[in-house]
Amino acid sequence: MLFFKKNKQAAIILAVIAIGLILAILILNTEQHQDTHQELNHTEESMPSKASTRPQHGEQEHDHEKDHLLAKESAPHDEHANGGISQEILKGPHGGKLFTQDEYSLEVTIFEQNVPPELRIYTYQNGKALNPETSTVTVQLKRLGKNPQILQFLKENDYLKSDVVVEEPHSFSVSIAALHNNKTYQFSYDQFEARVQLNDKQLLDNNIEVLTVGPASIKSVLTLQGEIKRNADKSVQALSRVSGFVESVNVNAGDKVRKGDVLARISSQEIADMRSELLAAQKRMHFAELTYEREKQLWEEKISAKQDYLKAENDLHQEKINTQQLLQRLAVIGASANSQNLAHYEIRSPIDGIVTNKKISEGQVVSEREILYEISDLSTVWVEMMIYAKDINIVKVGQKVSINATSFAADATGVVAYVSPLVGSQSRTAMARVVIDNKNRTWLPGLPVDINLTTDEVIVPLAVSLEGIQTLRDWTVVFGRYGGYFEARPLVLGRRDNSYVEVLEGIQAGEKYAAGNSFLIKADIGKAGATHDH
Repeated sequence: MLFFKKNKQAAIILAVIAIGLILAILILNTEQHQDTHQELNHTEESMPSKASTRPQHGEQEHDHEKDHLLAKESAPHDEHANGGISQEILKGPHGGKLFTQDEYSLEVTIFEQNVPPELRIYTYQNGKALNPETSTVTVQLKRLGKNPQILQFLKENDYLKSDVVVEEPHSFSVSIAALHNNKTYQFSYDQFEARVQLNDKQLLDNNIEVLTVGPASIKSVLTLQGEIKRNADKSVQALSRVSGFVESVNVNAGDKVRKGDVLARISSQEIADMRSELLAAQKRMHFAELTYEREKQLWEEKISAKQDYLKAENDLHQEKINTQQLLQRLAVIGASANSQNLAHYEIRSPIDGIVTNKKISEGQVVSEREILYEISDLSTVWVEMMIYAKDINIVKVGQKVSINATSFAADATGVVAYVSPLVGSQSRTAMARVVIDNKNRTWLPGLPVDINLTTDEVIVPLAVSLEGIQTLRDWTVVFGRYGGYFEARPLVLGRRDNSYVEVLEGIQAGEKYAAGNSFLIKADIGKAGATHDH
């Protein structure tokens, strides 16, 4: 007996599967005959503003049952019921779409009260509810840009329930095949929501950008404030090495100078004394050279003693040392050995750059080591930013940085070149530095800037532009493009930065979507009265 029971159960299961396959084949065959008609019908739907469509859903199911069918409900978009014959669709006892062929009726509703959206089907014979087990139903949902989805149904209470969730948006062409008492019934209808039609000219006129879903680089960004500073490695102070009187000033703040240019001239008694001493030392050295040559010749001719020759040689050596020391003293302070005016001392620029500060004027008395000019090479500048203690561990040398001026439109990029190993006792912050190019003199020292520091960067397989993200009802969506139509695609999102957001669910790689000015499509859907009836 157990053997026969098992065989009977297996036979029932195989029969159900076979019936489902037969119904699916019937749906597919019907779809092939209806495709041309549906495409023409879609094109001719009422779309007064950029071909916007009003969505159609069956209303939500009521908690109580009714014994008789309700009155007719106009459904202008559901034009393919009963095998593609245009008719008015009835409203069933549960608020769904009611289809009738001969004495058999079938009501379709999308139910989503406290449950994920599911398709529920109620069956009737001569207006009376049937046991749902007596009907085998298969439904095909055909969405824009997706392969047809086949739904099978399981009995639950007094209805048949779809075996999968009906994903949003509920915008699709529906084909139904039902088997009851060995007779097959076929119905079809369309319901559209969150969809508009736009041609290429309308896209161009409204500046709507269309992009393709694909991989993108998502950056984790730390936003900081900073300030432009002079590059201290290329900034110097021009100072006086001696005291004296300023005779002339050749450059002013803001002037561009080259290395070796004369910045100012000073009259210095100290310089005059050093040059006078040098002249005296040079004369003594010349006399010592003559004495040495004479004594050398006399010693070689055996006329004078070797002692006299050695003394002359030693005296010459000493005078050379004295002269060289005086020359070195002048060189150290930047004074030339030869000058028509013994007291003249020239202040020269040690580097190529810009005079950023001038601290002298003609007639001024300056002291030794007094700073007279500040000069900076501004072809590069530093961007210094303060890092709060909580962020110190994520800021590293080599990380990419983008810099934006706060006072005008300017931006630059660079990498972190230095992170201070110390935290300020008062500020509790550490300083980080970026070196950026400034050959065009855009970045002036002291300028405040906004800084975006990339702490991490990862390539994600699917991403969309942030410009394309919109909210529609309680969805986060992009508007996918499918031929001449745009339709909302609810998304599950992941990581994001200032440009892109990762897509975890809702759209596939290679699909087109509206990015720039996508809000215009949202507005069009709103004008069309985007309801969500079931």
